[in-house]
Amino acid sequence: MAEIALKPAEYSAGVPRPAKGRPAGAILENVAGWSLATPALVLIWLMFLGPALVVIGLSFTDWQFGMPTVAWIGLDNYVELFADRVFWISLTNTLIYVGVLVPLSVGLGLGVALLIEDGLSGSRFYSAIYFLPVTATMLATALAWEFAFHPSVGFINQIFSFLGLPTTDWLKNPDTALFALVAIGVWQSMGLNMVLFLAGLRAIPKDLYEAAAIDGADSFFERFRRVTWPMLGPALVFVVTVTAIRSFQVFDTVAVLTDGGPNKATSVLIYQMYQEGFSFLRSAYAAAITVVFLAFTLVLTLAQATLLDRRTHYS
Repeated sequence: MAEIALKPAEYSAGVPRPAKGRPAGAILENVAGWSLATPALVLIWLMFLGPALVVIGLSFTDWQFGMPTVAWIGLDNYVELFADRVFWISLTNTLIYVGVLVPLSVGLGLGVALLIEDGLSGSRFYSAIYFLPVTATMLATALAWEFAFHPSVGFINQIFSFLGLPTTDWLKNPDTALFALVAIGVWQSMGLNMVLFLAGLRAIPKDLYEAAAIDGADSFFERFRRVTWPMLGPALVFVVTVTAIRSFQVFDTVAVLTDGGPNKATSVLIYQMYQEGFSFLRSAYAAAITVVFLAFTLVLTLAQATLLDRRTHYS
């Protein structure tokens, strides 16, 4: 029989080529996918992107709460904002709060997770204890912390007195008030970080530890340096990013315990925005603070995640 020649336009290496144009099945899959995603996209716009655009637009106006008219004033709110001494104090306090809280809460959360994962007796009990502050309402526990920091009967000063260390009125002293709030923030966020790190630790294959032991990594430090720390990279990126975002949003402890004082020592951006918008009813100016806060948070979070992601090993 005569051999049938294969046309290059129709065949390549004996495999038939698909017909030109997109198959009907792929089009239907795309339509079905967009149909299923549309409700979520609508909710995202209504709950997140839409309000953000409204706030951005509002920051270029002179609107105050209750005013019947709105006038476009351009960048006047931002000019006033960057010339405001209180804004720079609040920004500095926010950066100090985040810069101290994030490494402390992440480091302590990782340490507790390593102890629990290493076979600490009663690990489930300790996991529940450390996670309890995450479930507690800060407004409800603020009274307990106010008592703990009391200058005369608080247990913190009692311990300092017993150890022969100097005591102070932690929430009234401008030098210590912000760091007292940092301690509360670490107490509240450490439990969530512990749970996230536990999930990352339990996802590490045990074979890697056995291989490391064969190579001579028998000590805890060597196992951590060669296996745990590199493989924990994705969890670390997530934990640091979430902790940073949550710490940027600090408000409740400031509002309940210090009211931004003493002498603006604990005033943070979110609290200043609240005061301008709801106490002084300067809604447009508060919107400008919100825009700057969102932009600043977004830039720092992206930079932080990018730098950490470069050092991350994904399995």
